[in-house]
Amino acid sequence: MGEKLNLHKSTFYRLLRTLERHRFAEKDFGTGKYRLGSKLLQLGARAVARFDLATIGRPYLENLSGQSGETAALGVISDGEVVSLAVAEGRHVLRMHVTVGGKAPVHCSSLGKAILALLPEQEVNMIMRKHGLRAYTRHTITRRSELKAELAQVRTSGFAVDDQELEVGLKCIGAAVQDHSGRVVAAISIAGAALRLTRKRVCLLAPLVARTASDFSGSLGYRPGAILSPGSPA
Repeated sequence: MGEKLNLHKSTFYRLLRTLERHRFAEKDFGTGKYRLGSKLLQLGARAVARFDLATIGRPYLENLSGQSGETAALGVISDGEVVSLAVAEGRHVLRMHVTVGGKAPVHCSSLGKAILALLPEQEVNMIMRKHGLRAYTRHTITRRSELKAELAQVRTSGFAVDDQELEVGLKCIGAAVQDHSGRVVAAISIAGAALRLTRKRVCLLAPLVARTASDFSGSLGYRPGAILSPGSPA
């Protein structure tokens, strides 16, 4: 294999040992040959699970978009950022365009805050240390104490709001999706123009978003008694 890659034997085995150390490759001590490691299997299983989430979530997004008129999205946290898995476009001419695979910061997006609110505190702290709380607009929360207070409010209300925190003129409402064990696995949201999503309209639409997320969670086997409180192992 090293010859095919045009690598010196010592270089090839050094790379192979690195892969082995990080569980991307495993040595069969019976044959002395290497095979794919458990880490790759985990990554593959994670990718399949996300594909299933997008497939299962599609009807919920379309229903949410149809009832609200706004763009609905499904997202997960990956490496401390929100990644969009599926999108249902809104019917308004002036609407939020979300790209599947697009990324957004967790601390100033409704998807991110909805998920953060149900993650163990240790994990939340780790994400904040790694990615910081960068200001995107004058509305962005940039203090840890303020963000944690907001996350506590999200846990109480059942939904998160991005009030022009990521982009001026944009408002979003998000709610968490949980699986059969109570673990938060994703979030859904609607996004639209701030002029249209007034405080009164947010109050009307937030229960719809939360109810849709609850129905989605139910389809994954979630029952309220299975909830994991923040701070417990996810």
